[in-house]
Amino acid sequence: MKQLMAANWKMYKTWNQARDTASELAQNIRGQLPENREVLIFPPFTALKGVAEALQNEPGMAAGAQNMYPAAEGAFTGEISPDMLLDVGASWVLTGHSERRHVLGEDNAFVGRKTAFALNNNLNVILCIGELIEERRADRVEEVLSEQLEAGLAEIPVGLTSDSLVIAYEPVWAIGTGEVAGPDEIATTHTFVRKKIEELLPSIASEISILYGGSVKPDNISAIMTLDNVDGVLVGGASLTAESFSKIVLA
Repeated sequence: MKQLMAANWKMYKTWNQARDTASELAQNIRGQLPENREVLIFPPFTALKGVAEALQNEPGMAAGAQNMYPAAEGAFTGEISPDMLLDVGASWVLTGHSERRHVLGEDNAFVGRKTAFALNNNLNVILCIGELIEERRADRVEEVLSEQLEAGLAEIPVGLTSDSLVIAYEPVWAIGTGEVAGPDEIATTHTFVRKKIEELLPSIASEISILYGGSVKPDNISAIMTLDNVDGVLVGGASLTAESFSKIVLA
């Protein structure tokens, strides 16, 4: 099973800034990346082509998009299709990120539509799931994650291979706050996620990577990566500089 170290740059970086950071990152880790580890960078749409070009000859590195719309084309002002993303060098896409769910109003069913459409149109997917702090306090973590996984995976294509789909668990209360779930919380939740995937996708569940996201930094990455069922990380703020993200990638 591959370990995936993914960088979500959100709404940061111009074209030149993104390309320069990707190039610096590639230079920092060149020749040092373990064979079982891959690096994914999710820049803004405007920088996708530049980042993809910077990574195209770098083994184990690829570019992805932060979002897409579940249609091939049409009157969807401001949206972008899988073919458009593939055309500029993206091979991955994020679906269900907490900011799409809770800031921009995407519900579980829509996340499921996007996930299935992406997989059916040659994009690999990182499906993001996670609970709000009030949901954790109400002891609803498993309920919330179950609903997100069931809807998110409801329409995925028959014959899906494990290398096309990744699950990222991100407790919403730990994203960009400096807070991080404790080792027991992470391990317990990732074990639950694995069991739920086994229920939903029994033939490939053991081979699907589960990432952790939520204030991942160079000083906590080693402890996080030692936990059961943690197969990589999805990093926000600490991925914005090549120096910081290089330390995470090579931990």
